[in-house]
Amino acid sequence: MALLHRATLVPGKLDLLAAWLPTQPWYTGPAEPSLERVGAFRFDDPDGAVGLETLLVRAVDGGPVYVTPLTYRDAPLDGAALVGTAEHSVLGPRWVYDAETDPVYRTALLAAILTGGTEAPEEITDEHGTRVPRTPLLSVRGTGAFAAGVLPVADAGLELVRVLDGSAAAAGPALVSELGILARVHGV
Repeated sequence: MALLHRATLVPGKLDLLAAWLPTQPWYTGPAEPSLERVGAFRFDDPDGAVGLETLLVRAVDGGPVYVTPLTYRDAPLDGAALVGTAEHSVLGPRWVYDAETDPVYRTALLAAILTGGTEAPEEITDEHGTRVPRTPLLSVRGTGAFAAGVLPVADAGLELVRVLDGSAAAAGPALVSELGILARVHGV
């Protein structure tokens, strides 16, 4: 269960991505994009310490959809690619990383792909602190059929699709949505 807070994040996620995306080699949009969210989903961190969210964004004037997985941490993570830092009005300072470089996200993504998993159910706290179910902005599912305890993690090559092309078929296990393939696993 992904627990979300009614809170503000400064700078916001789209602001962080607008500054970070143009520095990526796979990005082909404007140098100073104004972004819109096309979809989003979350995975669970079994330890409950790391926020795991994937945002699908594009420039408001059109163009390709970019897959931008993020992790939110309460402390720096050595060796991970920092997207930026932000202040969360409930949780305090957050270090926001490109989730492709975060081992907690990679493990959750790989497990979802290989076991036929889906996005995490979401709950948001209301103004009284009560948890209220929230429908994710995008549904995803893994196409694999491995049992959860028998994942061939050591031999798996994880490929994150960064620019959606609408392809719906994958050779091998993949994470798919109505927008296309979001990630693939090779070598299993």
